[in-house]
Amino acid sequence: MIFSEILIFWYLKNNRDLPWRKTKNPYFIWLSEIMLQQTRVAQGMSYYLKFTENYPTVSELANASETEVLKMWQGLGYYSRARNLHFTAKYISNELNGKFPSTFKEIIALKGIGDYTASAIASICFNENTAVVDGNVYRVLARYFGIQTPINAVAGIKEFKELAQSLLDKTQPGTYNQAIMDFGALVCKPQNPLCNECPLSESCVALQKNLTKDLPVKEQKIKVKKRYFNYLVVITNDDKTILTQRNDKGIWQGLYQFPLIETDTKINEKELITSKEFIDLFPEETTISLFNPKEIIHKLSHQHLYTNFWIVETASNQNAKIPWKTVQSFPVPVLIANFLAQFQLKK
Repeated sequence: MIFSEILIFWYLKNNRDLPWRKTKNPYFIWLSEIMLQQTRVAQGMSYYLKFTENYPTVSELANASETEVLKMWQGLGYYSRARNLHFTAKYISNELNGKFPSTFKEIIALKGIGDYTASAIASICFNENTAVVDGNVYRVLARYFGIQTPINAVAGIKEFKELAQSLLDKTQPGTYNQAIMDFGALVCKPQNPLCNECPLSESCVALQKNLTKDLPVKEQKIKVKKRYFNYLVVITNDDKTILTQRNDKGIWQGLYQFPLIETDTKINEKELITSKEFIDLFPEETTISLFNPKEIIHKLSHQHLYTNFWIVETASNQNAKIPWKTVQSFPVPVLIANFLAQFQLKK
């Protein structure tokens, strides 16, 4: 049997029972693929079910507000995915009369859709002969063929895409693409691959040369940046607080947060309350206390956020317009969502 036949044979016996596998609806396939970028299936499943229940068509997603979509997405991370999803849903609904494009070339032109997602949709929904290349595929191909070209280098991206395309089963491209992705997730895993159960083991270069742990190769990662966040959680006498929306192009665009003072290094209470930013925010008398006894380190892909939540009690504040009982309705980063959950327990 050839490579593609072995994988498809394995897949037909071992594929995971996933809701998006039971449909050819491009909207549902698109939704699942966007959600599963940077996210494990176990985590993404509940979000997929929630989205398809609340927005069963692309037009219904388009008609939702961005705030509603971000709130529904809360906890999945990488929020640009949700903003792009919403933008593209509105484009399809308004400019394409709600009809999802049916070719790879048209699909990849949509905002937030790259080569991998366009290939998945085009092959699964429209039987187009275009191969997917994601983390699972990189791993399977690098190990099986013993490829040491870095997968995040320009040459590597080109080499793996061409190889994946040459291996594609032209009679059932969607099935083959799902087979190789599932195989990478379940058998050729990043850690502790199931080589003893692998139907490709006899001809796998990495297994023969003891390179399984070394492949695929990745070029050195970007240096992680440290940032120091001090959130000011305002509580007025009439039980109101301050929430502002992040509108810059950095992390968490469109989400809400408490007033934030970012510093170059960790600071103590005295340094915080004597800073110009704090005095400008709270010219009147306040009581301040640190909520978390230990600094919270929130890790993002290229940033580590060293975070403290300061409870600021004050009689009144002209910017405090959000009743505390409504705070949970706002979309917030998971860092703040976790704080709110702990805070509500202690209130």
